[in-house]
Parts: sequence; C-alpha cells; structure tokens
Amino acid sequence: MRIFVTGASGWIGSAVVPELIDAGHQVVGLARSESSAAALTEAGAEVVRGTVDDLGVLREAAAAADGVIHLAFKHDIAFSGDFRGAAEADRRAVDAFGEVLAGTGRPLVIASGLAGLAGGRVATEQDMPEVDGSPTSVRAATSQAALALAERGVRSVVVRLAPTCHGEGDPGFVASLVAVARAKGVSAYIGDGANRWAAVHRLDAARLFRLAVEKAPAGTVLHGVAEEGVALRDIAEVIGRHLGIPVTTVAPEAAEGHFGWAAGFIGLDSAASHTRTAELLDWRPERLGLVEDLEKGYYFDAPAVTG
Repeated sequence: MRIFVTGASGWIGSAVVPELIDAGHQVVGLARSESSAAALTEAGAEVVRGTVDDLGVLREAAAAADGVIHLAFKHDIAFSGDFRGAAEADRRAVDAFGEVLAGTGRPLVIASGLAGLAGGRVATEQDMPEVDGSPTSVRAATSQAALALAERGVRSVVVRLAPTCHGEGDPGFVASLVAVARAKGVSAYIGDGANRWAAVHRLDAARLFRLAVEKAPAGTVLHGVAEEGVALRDIAEVIGRHLGIPVTTVAPEAAEGHFGWAAGFIGLDSAASHTRTAELLDWRPERLGLVEDLEKGYYFDAPAVTG
C-alpha cells in the first residue's frame, strides 16, 4: 500500500514509518521543516512539504494514497494554552481527508487519546467520550466524526493512545515528571498516588497503527494500551530512586503550582484495557512495561525538558 502519514517525523510517527516500510508498504510523510524532511528521506519515505493547516496539500496527498494515517497534532499550542485551537485544526484535517476518501473504501486511521475517558474504572473500546463543548471534548468530537465516515465508504479507524507512550527519547509526560522532579528536588505524586496511567511502548503502538491500516474494520475503535494502569506513586518512586531525591505527595489544590501545565493530566485516573483490540487484530504488546523501561535509566541520562 501507498500510505500517507501526517506527523511522520514525530514521536509515534518516527516509529510508524519504519514499521510500515519494513512490512513492504510505501510511505509518503508530511514534513513541515527541512529537518523533518531529511529524517523522512533517510528513513526511506517520500516527502510532502506542508503542515496540518495546508488542507489542499492534505487532500492531494490523500487522493494519491491507498490509505492515510493521521498522527499530527499541534501539541505545541495545545499545551501552552490553546488546546481548543489545536483540536479544531485536527478536525479540519480529518474533514479534509473524509472529503477525499468518501466512497473509496480506503482506510483513514487517526490517533486520539484516552486520558480521562472513564475515570475510576478501566475504560474499554466500547466507551465513548462525552462531547460537552469543552476544549478537550473537541478532539473527542473529531474521533466520532472520523468513525461516522464509515457510513460514507471510508474504512475509518480511531486508535486511542495511552497517556504514556514510552521509550528511549520519550518527550512526553514521564519526561516532564523527571524534569519537574529535578527542578523541585522531590519526586511527587498527587494525593495518595493511586491514580493510574495506562501505558504502551511506542514500538508496540507503531505496530498497532500498521495492523489498523492493513486490516481493521470500518468504524473501529482500538486501544493503544499495553498496561491497563500504572500507579503514579510507583512512577514517582522510580524517579526518586534514580535521581536520589525524596518521594512525596502533593495536595490536589497545590498540584498546579508544583507540576505546572501537566497537573490536570497527572491527576487523572486513566486506566484502560485493549481486550477487543487484541481480539480484532491479534495485537500482543511485546516491549517493556513502563516501570521496567524507567529502570533502564535513559530517562535520567540528561536533563529532561518540560512543555
């Protein structure tokens, strides 16, 4: 298949591209910078220059492809105060893909999240997020719109990724926790630290995206989750031990002052299963779990960055 991938040089995309190529697919990646274009070329992919705001570029690339994997999201503005703007840009991109792919039966696989999907219990693929007009629910509405494209002849699939997609080079929440711990001199969790994060190694997630574009049924929700839930206290304890600093609790009302922008996510209970995903695609995560990955030590080799 000739597969167009947005976010192809990002954290997940840079694992998806070689996964696809190794499986015999031809990859065309969207690149917004010279460095991204060079990385894609080196990986063996064709390059289309543009951003997720260039809807004409997206339509043209999708029309020339046998399928689309949409991973790009404006994380830079999402986590600096404009999550709604990032989510609205994502919706415009998905709508553009839907226009081109309608009636073709070709796959459109999009990435979404499951943080906060079913607080206090283990979320399943059957759970649907509430769309209430809040900034974060805009992205949920985009997922529902993508699934609805199945009725218009698109093999649409939503992959809801665990809050923690870990691995060497991880720029996400765990790296942010390490950075905060270094800066504050303590490794902290909120309250009793029993809230859980689902987790997946990014290489397992990459394999799931390949299986999804190859054979997932139209209108399918998949969970990119290997571990149902890792307690935040367990994560904090590993970080504290590796950095040689105390491990402590932070009261919920003081969380924003301690963790900054990430406080709202860190406090969520976001456990989730992948039972139906495994049944549909025979996807069996094989990589290290989150705590085992942390114990390897590379999260602590150099100062992590926040934001």
